[in-house]
Amino acid sequence: MRRRTALLAAALLPVHRPEAMAVSEHAETWHDPARQDRALPVRLRLPRGTGPAPLVLVSHGLGGSRDGLAYLGRAFAEAGFVALHVQHPGSDAGIWQGSGNAGMALAAAAFDVMQAVARLRDGAFALDEALRRAARPGDPLHGRVDAARIAAAGHSYGAWTVQHLIGQRLPGPGAVPGLVLPDRRLRAGIALSPVRPQGLPPRVAFAPVAVPLLSVTGTRDAGYIENATPADREVPFRSISGVPQALAVLEGATHGVFADEAAAGPRWADPTYHARTAALCVAFLRAVLLRDAAAARLLAGGAPGLLAPGDRLEVKDWPV
Repeated sequence: MRRRTALLAAALLPVHRPEAMAVSEHAETWHDPARQDRALPVRLRLPRGTGPAPLVLVSHGLGGSRDGLAYLGRAFAEAGFVALHVQHPGSDAGIWQGSGNAGMALAAAAFDVMQAVARLRDGAFALDEALRRAARPGDPLHGRVDAARIAAAGHSYGAWTVQHLIGQRLPGPGAVPGLVLPDRRLRAGIALSPVRPQGLPPRVAFAPVAVPLLSVTGTRDAGYIENATPADREVPFRSISGVPQALAVLEGATHGVFADEAAAGPRWADPTYHARTAALCVAFLRAVLLRDAAAARLLAGGAPGLLAPGDRLEVKDWPV
């Protein structure tokens, strides 16, 4: 049993291996007719094979793109998951590229309620469209999506998006017309740089969350726009109860290191923590979506072989 867990840990760390060459990528633009044909750039990463596989919706952070979090999407596809990267117009790279004051442009988008709602609608539409295309002969997704095993992952504003899609309450009136939250198709969530709720006590905000959530952050993961502290990133894990949760805190990791957005500059593309983050995310999805007992034991035991000195991993309400 221990040998199998050790072998799994070694297999989860992303390395150059032959099966990685079999991952196929497709850059497309999907249109939502319900929102004046809103155009969503997407990038699909498909595992080798032809049969159905679990789907992971991937949401970038503020000012990002469908090309961000590439290390995560590749790791998912190489591990047998379909990765669907969605770009959110209005809170993507278009708001700062060519801007005279990128910081102000990003802040304005971050506090635009309409953009927050648009992100949630993007997520729901992307799942609708993925399932529709999975039933359409000739489409790259045809026959490739296991509709019973769908998860969502995101960084920063993308983490906020994931948190609400799986059930975190919105402040104020809460309900968004035409949008049902939580999205019951989602069976798990991954939040890189999770976001502390605003306007509601954390336990009230997270009370409806009923699916497993992995939180990944760093000891230096602060956010200047929302004035978030590294301790704030742990709030979802501390506040959710009754469903399997995991929290990884990586020593020295700052906010930008998870993004993998090369166009935004070096600090947003630092690869130092990518392998660890991707391995943790794959292990988590194997444990909660595939019911992989070895992956569950690996995380319950502190993920030896995946983490570096100073890193910390906690689990609660864990199945092992």
